[in-house]
Amino acid sequence: MNHPDIEIVDKKTAYKGFLTIDVYRLRHKKFDGSWTDVLPPREVCDRGPAVGVLLYDPERDALVMIEQFRVGSAAAGGPAWMTEIVAGMVGDGETPDEVARREAMEEAGCAIAEMESIGDYFVSPGAFTEQVFVFCGRVDSRGLKETGGLEEEHEDIRIMVLPADEVIRMMDENRLRNSVAIIAVGWLARHRASLRQRWLGEGA
Repeated sequence: MNHPDIEIVDKKTAYKGFLTIDVYRLRHKKFDGSWTDVLPPREVCDRGPAVGVLLYDPERDALVMIEQFRVGSAAAGGPAWMTEIVAGMVGDGETPDEVARREAMEEAGCAIAEMESIGDYFVSPGAFTEQVFVFCGRVDSRGLKETGGLEEEHEDIRIMVLPADEVIRMMDENRLRNSVAIIAVGWLARHRASLRQRWLGEGA
């Protein structure tokens, strides 16, 4: 955090495990030009950047979706298994584009032929550093396995090939309960016709 309108008074790491939690004491410039007092301690979960990639087969107008266990949602009383798009964390030295291609193969057994950027966003900017880069990747959905994921990462992933209209309907019916899937599928619902024209040729 290096910004001329923010003064860091103190920063301590309270926990370091799968996630890192830092505690900040800071003040910042206000909209009227004055400065706040030092704010009460702010806990920030430093998770790092992530990637989500919507796997779209334009020839079959189908999406490759995955389903896996999610402890956070289960702990909050939500669904323990969620229908999602392929996603993963950006490792040291990796680019978001590279992560999208790697995760598509690891989680769904799909090789991405072409890819378009959808955008990026912060998951929960009041407390998390996590920035998600979202893509749409062109894939061939034929002949995929029923399950995927890496055993060493304790992943147990169901692979599903669904008509795009069905997944868009799931979004509209609030059956996609995670932000990256909603953002990606919402984008496809608005851009599907033009995307198919680009990927399949004029008049697709």
